[in-house]
Order: sequence, then C-alpha cells, then structure tokens
Amino acid sequence: MRTANPLLDSTASPTDLPDFAAIRPEHVGPALDVLLPAAEAALEQAVGAGAAAASDDAQADYERLSAVLDVPLERLNRAWNAVGHLNAVANTPELRDAYNANLGRITEFHTRLGADERLYARYKALAATPSAAALAAPRRQALTLALRDFRLSGAELQGEAKTRFAQIQERHAELAQQFSEHVLDATDGYALYVEGERLAGVPDDVRQSTRAAAEAEGKAGHKLTLHMPVYLPVMQYADDRALREELYRAYVTRASEFGPAERDNSALMGELLALRTEEAVLLGLGDYATLSLLPKMADSPAQVTGFLRDLATRARPHAERDLDELKAHARTLGLDDLQSWDQAWVSEKLKEARYAFSEQEVRQYFTQPRVLQGLFGIVETLFGVRIRQETGASVWHESVQLWRIERDAAPGTQGDGAPQLVGRFYLDLAARPGKRSGAWMADVVGRWRRPDGTLQTPVAHLVCNFAGPGDGKPPLLSHDDVITMFHEFGHGLHHMLTQVDELSVAGISGVEWDAVELPSQFMENFCWEWEVLSRMTAHVDTGEPLPRALYERMLAAKNFQSGLQTLRQIEFALFDMRIHSEADAAGRILAVMDEVRAEVSVVRPPAYNRFAHSFGHIFAGGYSAGYYSYKWAEVLSADAYAAFEEEGVFNPAVGERFRREILEAGASRPALDNFKAFRGREPRIDALLRHQGMAG
Repeated sequence: MRTANPLLDSTASPTDLPDFAAIRPEHVGPALDVLLPAAEAALEQAVGAGAAAASDDAQADYERLSAVLDVPLERLNRAWNAVGHLNAVANTPELRDAYNANLGRITEFHTRLGADERLYARYKALAATPSAAALAAPRRQALTLALRDFRLSGAELQGEAKTRFAQIQERHAELAQQFSEHVLDATDGYALYVEGERLAGVPDDVRQSTRAAAEAEGKAGHKLTLHMPVYLPVMQYADDRALREELYRAYVTRASEFGPAERDNSALMGELLALRTEEAVLLGLGDYATLSLLPKMADSPAQVTGFLRDLATRARPHAERDLDELKAHARTLGLDDLQSWDQAWVSEKLKEARYAFSEQEVRQYFTQPRVLQGLFGIVETLFGVRIRQETGASVWHESVQLWRIERDAAPGTQGDGAPQLVGRFYLDLAARPGKRSGAWMADVVGRWRRPDGTLQTPVAHLVCNFAGPGDGKPPLLSHDDVITMFHEFGHGLHHMLTQVDELSVAGISGVEWDAVELPSQFMENFCWEWEVLSRMTAHVDTGEPLPRALYERMLAAKNFQSGLQTLRQIEFALFDMRIHSEADAAGRILAVMDEVRAEVSVVRPPAYNRFAHSFGHIFAGGYSAGYYSYKWAEVLSADAYAAFEEEGVFNPAVGERFRREILEAGASRPALDNFKAFRGREPRIDALLRHQGMAG
C-alpha cells in the first residue's frame, strides 16, 4: 500500500529503489517520525524483558536478533541515505533546512544505539556461546567487528562520560555538515564576468559554455566559476596571468576569513579537532589518530608517519627535478618568478613542448559515451558480468542514468540460463550548481541475505563533476576525468560484486579504511593500456580513434611531475595525521600546515592559501587521520595490478581471482588476508615506485 510519503514507500520493500524525483523537503521530518520510533521500538524489543534468552545455538540467536533489530534499522538508514544523497547532489535551501533539522535526531539515535550497554551485552553473550566458533566466517567477522565498534562507540562508558560522548557525536555531525555547506556555498557563490579577449588560450568548449552561462543571466561576456570544469581549464590554458591569479586566490581562500564571515570554517576546524581529541581521551586513548587507526590496517600513527616520510624521501629528488624543469621552462615563457597560479599553465606548456601534445588535444578523443562503453567492456571481460541500462528510473536530474550488472546463473540453479542480477548503480556525471564538488561512490543499499531469506542486491551512487554537453556534441572528458571515472567505478565494483550475504561485512562495509582505495586505484591502471584506449576513444568530430603516436606521447608523459604530485599527497596526509595526533593542534592548524610544507614540500604556496578550510575529506568526510590511505592503498593497488602485468592484463583467469579474493570477499576477512589470497604474498612497494617512474 502506497503512502503520500516516498521516503516511506521506497523503504517498505527491499526491492524498491528510492523515488528520488518525488522526494521533497517536507517529506523528511514525517518519514523520520515513523521510522525512528520503529527503530526505537525494535531496540527495546531486542534488549527488553521480552527478548529471547540466550541459548547455546549462536546461529539461531543471531538470526532472531537480526530479524528484530536489523530490518527496521536498515529501513531507517536507507531513507536517511536518500535524503543525504539529495542534499549532496541537488541541494536547495529548503532541503538543507530539512536535512539539518533532522540531523541531530539521527545522530542522537545512532550514538545511543552504538553505546547501548544492553545491546552490547547481548552481542557479548552471543560471541561467548560455545557454538559461536561454528558460525560461518563472514558472520564471525561481523560479530567481531560489532563488538569492536561497540567499544569505540562508548558502550563501556558510564555516567557523565557516556553523556558527554553522545554530546560530542551530535555536535561533531552538526559541525561537519556546516563545514561542507560553507565550502559548497563559497564555491557556488563566486562568479567572475570577463570579456572574451581575457580567455585567450582557453579551449573553445569552455569559452562557449562560459559565454552561455553569462547569457543565461542576461549578462555580457563570460561567466567564470570555481567549479572544476571551468576553474581547471582556465588555470591550465588562460594566457592572462592576472586572471589566473584572481581565480586562484578565490579558489584557495574559499570558506576562510578572506570571505564572508558566515562561511568561514576557521572556528569549525578548531572545534572539530578539539572534539575528536576529547572523544579519544574518553575512550582511554591519547589522541584521535590512535583511535582512528584501530579499525584500519596501519598499526599506529608512528607507522603511518614513518611510511609517509620514507616515501617523501624517495620522491623528493624527483620532485626537485620536476620543479627545476618547471622553473626553467617558465623563464623561456618570460616568467622569472614562478607562482602558484602559474604552475598549471607552465606545466601544460612544458608538457606540450616536451611531448608534443596538450590535454585539450587528447580531450577531443574522449567522448563520455565512448568512455563508458570502454569501461563497461573491461569490467565485462575481466569479471564475467554484463552491464545494461535500465529505463524509467526515478532520478534527481534528467542527466542521471540507472544501470544494472548481471551474471549468467550457475548451471543447475533455479531459472537456469536467465541473467542473475548482481547489482545496480546510478550514474551522475555532470557538474551543476547545488551539487557538491569532487567525485565519490556511495551506497544506496548493500547486499544482504535478509532474515526472511530474500537476497537484497546492492545499489550504488557513482558521482562525478564533469563538463556537460555543448553545441549538440557529447560531453568531452580529459584523461584525468577518465581516470576519475575508472577510480569511482572501482569503488562501485567493490560494493556491487560482493558475494557476502552479511550486511555489515558485504562490499565496502567493514573494510579497513586504508584498504578501501585498493579496487578504485587498481582500476585506474587500465586507463594507460593501448588496448583499452584504442577501443574507447573516438574523435568528437571525425570519429577516429586515438592515434598510436599520440598515445605513445601520453605514455611518455604519464609520470610527468610524479615527484611533485607524490609530495603534494604526502603533504596532505602528514598534515592530517599531525593535527589528529598533536595535543595543541586545534589552536595551530595553519602553523602545522606550514611546518609540514617546510618538511616535505618543494613548492610553497602564498601565505593567504587556505587549503585546509576546504579540505572536506578530513573535516567533513571519512578520512580524518586517514588521508594517508590513498598512498597506502596505492602500494596495494600497484602490486595487485602487477599480477595482471605478469599474467596478462586482460587475462580472465586473473580477473576472476581478483574478483573472488578481493571484490567478492568484502570485509568477511581482513584486507591483508584478501590481498595475500590474491597475490600469494604480502604487498611490496616496488610496483608503486616503478609505476610512478621513481624506481631505483
């Protein structure tokens, strides 16, 4: 029976997808008025006097508890995930107000749930039964992780400490949301209108789109914004140095004291760090970095900083050489004082001079439909699936598509020969106002063998911010855009191809955060294979594939400035680890950034640079004291891809092994065990250094 509220309709059945087009801000509160009390009642039923007594049958106890509690919890989370997703990709003042008005309710409930000592006692009793050891491996792992998460959620705290812990969680969620809003508003709120002559050197498609944006507002000239499809090509190609400086300053001072006070993230950052430190201390730990690493592969902050500094030492000579070459080329262009707003422009000129091609030339061959076709072809070949588009889906924007992943049913199973649904994904690729910047994968629902025996297949969001179509032509992607698309699809494969039936350890759920990037970074490698590029490129005007000679020049330029890029990532990761492990960091965030740059960087930005103020990964995302994961997982992904290089890049047998041991296994066992099952040994750093041209 349908109701007037799509957030309730689309969560009533595990097979229903959210009716995104119908969801309105006024639906949010009333939906939670139904779903939260149902979850509350389920919790009381699970732990109350009427709860089933523990027995010696761990399997039966687990399933009874799941039937009572997990079903209403999953329904609540599914509805709130839909609201949070729309808040990120279709933000409006009304939706933002509805989201923020209910964020505290959700946070308070989940904080209390995670710290409920009665529920914790039930799980401990379940784990202590003699038959618990006989549970299937994924279920044993889920139980182990649940007990750990209860401890990290404050379930062992008492009295005032428990109350304060809950207050921290609620305030933290509120501040993180404000941080994201400030960055979004600062990005959306900036516009610079310029005459066409100031865009000399900028690609024609960007000039056309910026002129159309100005005309849509009844203004002359071109509208420049801080969204990547405009900002990046202007920084790379605009010959007007003053224009580059003006746009650069606006970008790197977003959400800081240099803009409107109501969008300044300075105080929020300090409070977030102070709250995280207090949380760690309440749990008996000295700092937040130590707390953050407990559910990760890395053992300690010292191990992480040691890894980062070792990699910085290896990369520094290459970065210094990169910078010397950049400065020398800048002088040939009349720039004796290379500045931050010159770097992308001079780098593009140097790349063109050295390798005889430009990013803009390459871009003409990467039309979005052809790239998708090539990406899907690789996935189908290596992982034994088929990808098909679904029509008629309810979406939040007309450009969004829904796709399904299928696999032939195993011989002898019911419905022999009929395609078996593995997972589905929404594809949202175009940048637009009201959409958070960046690219990400998020789950809609996870794979789960529900307590009634039905199988819930996973659904993902794959979100990017690419330029849209222009003049009737398909959207064009830079090679970096192609890499980004492959990266996010790798996350999606991790979520969708899992064969684990236990919700909390299926797909990416429960995977150590510093291993989550393994599948995504692994997929990036295919963007450099000739057999891939030759099939997924077609010139937007002529339809000709990417010329082999141009590919060879691209390949020669693959590690262009890899030293500088590596040090930049280490700078971000070391800054993140330091501010989350040093007691006084909340009051000296910018000073720590300066110290990190002095230690590892060879490029020093201007004093007004406020990168940290828009560093959403660590202040509003899941990467606090975890940004190092990108470099850590690069070691894993490069070594994993080396197996394909050794045995055949398009060898289905290797693809099947990668799918089985890593993608399908999810968090049903530790990530290191997954890697060793695939590779036959522990990871080595050699492949990463070789891939990035820094071996030897």
